[in-house]
Amino acid sequence: MKRATSSPEVLIRITPSSDASLRLQVESGLRQAIHSGRLAAGTLLPATRVLAADLGISRGVVIEAYEQLLAEGYLTARRGSATRVARRCTESPARPAVETASTAVYRYDFRPGLPDVSLFPRRSWLISLRRALEVAPQNAFEYPDARGIESTRAELAAYLNRARATVTQAERITLCTGFAQGIRLICSALRQRGVRSIAVEDPGHIDQCANIEALGLKKIRIPVDHDGIRTDLLARTRAGAVLVTPAHQYPTGAVLSPQRRAALLDWSAQRGAFIIEDDYDAEYRYDREPVGSLQGLAPERVAYVGTASKMLSPALRLAWLALPADLASAVRRAKFQADRGSPVFDQLALTDFLNRGELDRHLRRTRLIYRARRDRLMNALRTYLPHLRAQGVAAGLHVMIELDADANERKIVNAAASRSIRLCGASIYRADPGAGSPALVLGYGALQEDGIGESVKQLATVLRECS
Repeated sequence: MKRATSSPEVLIRITPSSDASLRLQVESGLRQAIHSGRLAAGTLLPATRVLAADLGISRGVVIEAYEQLLAEGYLTARRGSATRVARRCTESPARPAVETASTAVYRYDFRPGLPDVSLFPRRSWLISLRRALEVAPQNAFEYPDARGIESTRAELAAYLNRARATVTQAERITLCTGFAQGIRLICSALRQRGVRSIAVEDPGHIDQCANIEALGLKKIRIPVDHDGIRTDLLARTRAGAVLVTPAHQYPTGAVLSPQRRAALLDWSAQRGAFIIEDDYDAEYRYDREPVGSLQGLAPERVAYVGTASKMLSPALRLAWLALPADLASAVRRAKFQADRGSPVFDQLALTDFLNRGELDRHLRRTRLIYRARRDRLMNALRTYLPHLRAQGVAAGLHVMIELDADANERKIVNAAASRSIRLCGASIYRADPGAGSPALVLGYGALQEDGIGESVKQLATVLRECS
């Protein structure tokens, strides 16, 4: 009985009314599965009595089918061992002939927004995952609350209130699968309240704009300068909400000034509009005091969005929303309709990870590493490209460097790619790619420290060749 319950399953369709015999149907089903690659080389097949029971036919029929396929070389078996698919009978699926840009491997990858995934605390996370599963109550394995596990929401609220100066509680937190889903959930709730347009920063994150438009909302681009979003221009619009990155503007790195923060909150209160605060990398700061969240100043006007993508890993697909009361219920309904709730086990692990202080330890450790990489990058820029000015240096995982006025961004990006250097031009973040001064957005999170000097040296060569 033990062997039967551990035997693998194979899906084969049997039609009793077919003109073909049951043996031929079993043979044909297995042969087709092997040819198509559905049964890969070396795949363990179920015992004859198990497959016969699964198909509702006699064991003798299955034995005859196996023997025929063994004779043809499709299967292999030794005395006393299980039957498997023969290795020479399967074909590998065709691979793409051309490697796409998204899958290309670069020697130097300056892509912004990418942390060093090798720093992920595997051992600590595994401990948290095991501990969480060991003590999880039975009801944790049922369909979850769409907002997320209550213990996780409580730990997140405590962490955000402590580390990011928010003012929230578990009832206002919703967990989601990454920022993309988070902004869609908020936009869905805003639409239900009659909002038809959302103001966004220019330059700003292009994926955010795509998510807003996907929900049928109009986006209004508001310019950004060294003090952050131009709140004076925002006040002239009829936007029902605004999406901002106040702690470290993406991609310029500007910090929203105290005067602009006050003006933004005044605009929200007077207009009855909402602020969506994208706090994507505020935990990483080096040469300045921490900048508290906007949400903590106006928790009933600000929808706060945080994510584990920069702190831990994008692969976790964990993000969280701290919501005003007027949006919390609608977001919960939208989350339920979207996927009935995010995966529970990673939430349970995050609860333990936060409770044991592992996130704080991880951030302290990685902050030192990223600061060292930032310093190495700035030293290299001063050495090889001393005439270029860098912005957004004090925090985050990227800087923006301003190029000469006559520089051709696209030409530089393409020339760098030919040298296995991945670059992003600032124009891709602008509403009008031709507007604004040419610049490059250099992410350094995933660069190894000992290779930064050479990468900037190669970049300087590219810029000289393209001038």
